Amino acid sequence: MTGSAGNERKPSGPPPALLTGAVTDALRATDGRTGGVYLCSTTSRLLRLAVLAGLPGQLFRPWWRVHMDRPFPVADVYRTGVPVVLANATEMMRRYAQLAAGLPFQFGSLYVPVVADGRSFGVLAVLRPSAADAAEVQAERERLTAVADALAADLLRLGADGGDVTWDEEPLCVRPPAAGSAPGRVGRFAWDPTTDVVTLDEQARTLLGLPPDAFPGTLDALARSVDPTDAHRLPGLLHRTARGRPPPLPLQVRTTEGGLRLLELWDATGVAALPGDAPSTVPRPIAGVLLDPGPGALADGAADLLPEGVFCLDRLGLVVYANARAGHLLGVPRDRLVGRSLWEAVPWLNQPTCEEHLRGALLSPEPAHFHVRLPVPTDPSAVPRPYEGDWLRVSLYPGADLVTCKAVPANRVPDESAHEPVETDTPAPGTGASLYRPIVLAIALTEAVTARQVSAVVMQELLPAFGGRRLAIYLLQERHLYLAWESGFPEGFLAPFEGVGLDTRLPGVETLTTGRPLFFDSMQQLAAAYPGIDLDASEGARAFLPLIASGRPVGSCILGFDRSRSFSSEERTVLTALAGLIAHAMEKAQRYDTEAALARGLQQALLPRRLSQHPRVETAGRYLPGTEGMDVGGDWYDVVEAGDGLALVIGDVQGHGVQAAATMGQLRSAVRAFALGDRPPEEVMGGTNHLLIDLDPGQFASCCYVRLDPATGRARAVRAGHLPPLLRHPDGRTEVVELAGGVVLGVDPRAHYPVTELRLDPGAILALYTDGLVERPGHDIDDGITDLRRALAGAGRPPAGTEPDGTEPDGTEPDGTGGPSLAEVADRLTATARQAADRADDIALLLATRRTAEVTYGRRGGHGP
Repeated sequence: MTGSAGNERKPSGPPPALLTGAVTDALRATDGRTGGVYLCSTTSRLLRLAVLAGLPGQLFRPWWRVHMDRPFPVADVYRTGVPVVLANATEMMRRYAQLAAGLPFQFGSLYVPVVADGRSFGVLAVLRPSAADAAEVQAERERLTAVADALAADLLRLGADGGDVTWDEEPLCVRPPAAGSAPGRVGRFAWDPTTDVVTLDEQARTLLGLPPDAFPGTLDALARSVDPTDAHRLPGLLHRTARGRPPPLPLQVRTTEGGLRLLELWDATGVAALPGDAPSTVPRPIAGVLLDPGPGALADGAADLLPEGVFCLDRLGLVVYANARAGHLLGVPRDRLVGRSLWEAVPWLNQPTCEEHLRGALLSPEPAHFHVRLPVPTDPSAVPRPYEGDWLRVSLYPGADLVTCKAVPANRVPDESAHEPVETDTPAPGTGASLYRPIVLAIALTEAVTARQVSAVVMQELLPAFGGRRLAIYLLQERHLYLAWESGFPEGFLAPFEGVGLDTRLPGVETLTTGRPLFFDSMQQLAAAYPGIDLDASEGARAFLPLIASGRPVGSCILGFDRSRSFSSEERTVLTALAGLIAHAMEKAQRYDTEAALARGLQQALLPRRLSQHPRVETAGRYLPGTEGMDVGGDWYDVVEAGDGLALVIGDVQGHGVQAAATMGQLRSAVRAFALGDRPPEEVMGGTNHLLIDLDPGQFASCCYVRLDPATGRARAVRAGHLPPLLRHPDGRTEVVELAGGVVLGVDPRAHYPVTELRLDPGAILALYTDGLVERPGHDIDDGITDLRRALAGAGRPPAGTEPDGTEPDGTEPDGTGGPSLAEVADRLTATARQAADRADDIALLLATRRTAEVTYGRRGGHGP
């Protein structure tokens, strides 16, 4: 694990300075100490963290990528364009349980969209101390929005000039602006005595007060950059260090302006001189760090006398101070500790316990305490410790810019849940993510409803946690396994395994029949266990997990990996437990799918197959089921003969599923019965209201009923809690028809439904619709109605070639035969909704227009769904 990510290479996408500047401005505009910006990836429906300030990148790895359909604040803000303010941990748990599960600390957060000219580029986020409620951070939200708007304007210009405004790299990790005088800054330098070349990094030049490009890079130039009283001894110290005699303690030097700095030197080759060794005759390259320890520098000598190990980390995990005792306890010489990230200098601290507590110390003001076991060193040059194999008690004390850490020996007997540290110089990738993702998977599975949603959750949350690249889920039906979901396998590879019986000797079958998971470290191992089995070209490992819910077989899950790997006992246990969660979720999804299929069948049977027609009236209806949730609702529309006229009806039953569809059928039948008797509109609505109350289904419904006289265009309308119709006049003007209304059906037996009269001229279009067509999360429904009104005005324009006022170029009235039919208008109004992959509600739309002998509108004939 490292303290930063992605800083070594030049990323693609927008200029880093633009993004890091925006995040820095965001932190200055708020009380936040951690911030970041997410941008769209070239991968569909994926947001990537582009810049992270104030946290070591690896500690935030589980949140580097966010799918736009996940219930996370970043995804919600991007989809809806509405800021999200989570004042404290309680609010976050209430609204975003998955995020709270991975970050169970006391902090608040703000998220605002990066949007310009109707284009959404990403989301700007800030993590801040907890507040009592959102009102406390309202001013911060407004300032953060101003920063996001400025960034969006820059990205819009960049995109217009052909620049890349997406992000596909790892995040850039930067330091936040210092809250105080920025103590503990560290710079690195190196000197090669054979060439006399001195190399200073940017931070070292800053600490010495040197301009960025004005340093000649020689030892004399380095000496001139410090106070004259120190300049005369600096070259001699460097030369002695190059010959194997570095100073035993950090040197105190001052800049030309009097600023105190600590200078630590060591042999860059790593060959330490032993007591009694003669000085080296060949000078060796040396390295060192320059430290601005802040006002506490004069206490360093006292800190070295403390029995506790004390070291300080900046907000990117860099060790900016350590006393001698800390180096002794951690087994790392102090000169190899200061100036490096904690996990680079002490790789065995790369374990979940350390990650979790340090993440908490950087996000919340509460001190943290934990125990960590010391490994037995394998490096003979490591600093000897009398406590090898024992435990350290580590305490973390967070500050605005630094985390002060204290380590003391502790005799502690580990319990069975304790995890051994990683005894390797190479940090384990994604350690924190592998523990965080299963928690998120468990929560996300409770929210998944359909089998497809369950499979998508496994794909998004389980595979990344364990480094998998392939997934296949089979479900059991009548003693055969059928593929329900697959991703990553070669096209057609899984086809021969479709519908295999439970007597077939295949690992996917045997894991279900025996109830035991099967793990294969390589494809060779799999082939040896199942001779003759078809294998794809991959050389990676495979895991076959049984999906068993409450003792009932549900199916099997196959995880594929690109490379060979072993599965630890912990991983096997976690995967087996997660398979049980997946099985329960799949079993619930199968029950849901059965009910949804029944509801869809019932609804299709109840919706009109064709609409009643009249020679002088054209109608068109459309129904779109929702693509989320129960998938089937209670929306309906109808056209009924009512004496010598027509009744236009639209309604929406509260809720979804079989009950809503059944109630919809009952209401449609009631309205038809009243309409066929040509009862006045107010009686039709009142009688339907009483019927619904008598049936007492525990549901209510909205409805709009229009009785139209085709000959005169006179219409009498009533509505019960339904949205107002839209009317497009023949000249193109479109308006919202304000109808006097009553309460929804099924609530008040004494409800009164007043009648409003309107006129439908030849060529005008009357549009009745349900809320699914105009309602979007995070947006006012009035805005949705306005958008639909504009779409209706555009969809009903005269044919191409006519003048703006609707006449033909020769001044005659259009005959309408070249324009869109009413069915085509209906398709245009629902086109955007049809393409949406996340419709939360179903949609009904009913259009009607009058014809005359002289003027027609498109082709004739009634149109059903």
